[in-house]
Amino acid sequence: MNDQIIVGLDIGSTKVCAVVGRMDNDGLLEILGMGKSVSEGVKKGVIENIDQTVIAIKEAISEAEKQSQIDIKVVNTGVSGNHIQTQREFGVITRNLNDNEISIEDINRLSKDMYRLVTPPGSEIIHVIPQEYTIDYQAHIKEPVGRIGVKLGADFNIITAQSNAINNIKKCMSKSNLHDDNMVLVSIASSLSVLSREEKDAGVAVIDIGGDTTDIAIIHENIIRYTASIPFGGNIITNDIKKGCMIMPAQAELLKIKHGKAIASEANLMDVVVIPGLRDRSAKEISVKNLAHIIEARMEEIIEMIYAKLSESGLDKALAGGLVLTGGGANLSFIKELFEWVTGINTRIGNPNEYMGKNVTGIIKQPEFATAVGLVLAGFRALDERENRYLQMKNQTPSHNNIRTKTEPVDPRKSDSFKPGFLGNLFGKAKNLLMDDFDNQGEY
Repeated sequence: MNDQIIVGLDIGSTKVCAVVGRMDNDGLLEILGMGKSVSEGVKKGVIENIDQTVIAIKEAISEAEKQSQIDIKVVNTGVSGNHIQTQREFGVITRNLNDNEISIEDINRLSKDMYRLVTPPGSEIIHVIPQEYTIDYQAHIKEPVGRIGVKLGADFNIITAQSNAINNIKKCMSKSNLHDDNMVLVSIASSLSVLSREEKDAGVAVIDIGGDTTDIAIIHENIIRYTASIPFGGNIITNDIKKGCMIMPAQAELLKIKHGKAIASEANLMDVVVIPGLRDRSAKEISVKNLAHIIEARMEEIIEMIYAKLSESGLDKALAGGLVLTGGGANLSFIKELFEWVTGINTRIGNPNEYMGKNVTGIIKQPEFATAVGLVLAGFRALDERENRYLQMKNQTPSHNNIRTKTEPVDPRKSDSFKPGFLGNLFGKAKNLLMDDFDNQGEY
């Protein structure tokens, strides 16, 4: 049994989730505990209210500590939002002539140098992701370790985030008595928990549909090729339902979850949901068909934005593994079919059970926990599959894996470790559809 224990903390727009895990003897993830709380201080993936976010973090961490019986001090956190930017840069180092073969240390040194790049004012580097390498000007080399050469270079995807957004996360961690050991882009974290090795090699796009944002990561030939974010998610659909049906936000969210459909033609024209009225007002009847029309219109718009990003990447024709939908929005009925209809690309729902042990059960295997589970896995594996293979060949443990000492912060720019850097009877039937659900929600 691996003694290392990793905690992933997903600070989302709708929830804050903490997951505690370790690797079993078979190299599969064992979940020791989890905690969840409602998030009210995060908008569009960015922390806006620090005090509200700290309350949510403490609540989630406290629940995870009780379940796991572990005092949590170090966590891996997720980063998302429209402020995330990607740029392509080339880097090169010169090796000593008497060196024989290119080693992992050479790769680490090249990647570490890229963290010294000058970024736009107000931004900082969170990931340095190597693409193809060059050796003595021989280009398009994917596996440089073991080759011989003097000049080692590579194209890199440099992923940056706004310094204010990063600082707000760190401030929340500090006020919660936590240290953020590693920050990982949400879409990359989700990919760690939902994708198979075959999909990564074939070419696949992870679409993580959150509350306020939808995050995208494209992986091809086991290399993270492209990342993007769209400032729309499940909350805008809830808002459309609230306005279109003239109901309370909590009622709109419950309607979406219980009876929402992404394809209107799949809804029964005769189905009606009865919403309890406010105070002495009469109950409101909502057509499930009309509800589906509202959802489908907005989802089509979001999917078209996603497809535009896929086309922008230039890899939309290289997705033999298709699309993998994860995040809370992936629970929407018929969302898989709508994605396939709009994009023409094979799609599946991504549950974070790709590397979980058989003994793990419960809600943790739902798509909305893909990021938190991926953040745990990020503590055991490098983001670049090539580094994992190199280290397996040397029978080593990845040098940057936690848990590090709880008193020693780690700056990726100073670390020698490699930092490369989850969508009958009209009135008789209506009375039974949702009344009990709303009765249990309290007053509106």
